[in-house]
Amino acid sequence: MSIKIEAALEQLWRHAAASIPDWLPMRYVDWLPCAYEIALGIRACDKGRSNIYLVLLDYRERGAFGVYVGMSRYSPAQRFDQHKAGIRAAGSVLKRGLEVLTGLTLHLQSIGRSEAERIEVDLAQRLAAAGLMVKGGH
Repeated sequence: MSIKIEAALEQLWRHAAASIPDWLPMRYVDWLPCAYEIALGIRACDKGRSNIYLVLLDYRERGAFGVYVGMSRYSPAQRFDQHKAGIRAAGSVLKRGLEVLTGLTLHLQSIGRSEAERIEVDLAQRLAAAGLMVKGGH
């Protein structure tokens, strides 16, 4: 089933990439619905300049995808690009980062730093408790 979805997503990206929202994942991952539920259960109150972001990690040789949880004053896409360029890069994102999972954290953008630090840890712990392979979140 997931192979068919993956192939369909690849075909969709090839033919309609300009019209697809940037928050839509480019790959099918079976735990995404669970991750959405967890992430949407976390709320932020304070406004600020910090952003929470998630990066899909490629651990398929171990039979799974993982996720990196991070916090930055940069947008999730900018921070992902920095990781991939080796700028203050987490090794897991530098070597295994596939894409930013923007949709999961749209509601956790432009929040206060202290709240972002708390949410980063909380989100990582909740995702790990749900059985996901989690990196970051410190």
